Amino acid sequence: MTNDSTPPPGGPSDHEHRPNWGSAYPPPPQGGAYPPPPGYGQPYARPPKHPNATTSMVLGIVSVAGGVLCWLPLLIAPVAWFVSSKTVKEIDASHGTQDGRGEAMSGKILGIIGTVLLVLGLAAVILFVVLAFSIDGFWDDDYDYYSSAVGTLLAGRQA
Repeated sequence: MTNDSTPPPGGPSDHEHRPNWGSAYPPPPQGGAYPPPPGYGQPYARPPKHPNATTSMVLGIVSVAGGVLCWLPLLIAPVAWFVSSKTVKEIDASHGTQDGRGEAMSGKILGIIGTVLLVLGLAAVILFVVLAFSIDGFWDDDYDYYSSAVGTLLAGRQA
């Protein structure tokens, strides 16, 4: 016995006769492939980096890292802070046409840290010089407690 409801071989496929009810997607085009969405396959194009972004970060790193090893590079910290602040303002004013804000911000933060360390170091040097000139026997090499500078400072508190 034969079943007459089956399509003959080589006839139209089930896909062509099936309605598209309830499908969230439209039927594929005649070629069988969907076109790629706009921008697909193209790399993300980042805006060019600001020319001073890397410079400000390097100045901040040199000022803090070099300032820990010896005090001379801390003199660069205010310059790093100034250059990075200017660079961050220019990047923000460009409305996305320039990149490198993260590098400029790290230079700014490191410049602030270096400037604070510079101010604290200068305050310590000034304090040392003031104590050296105001206390008699500050430079004496004897180790007698009461005639030393520490003994003089502590004796002044007790009186």
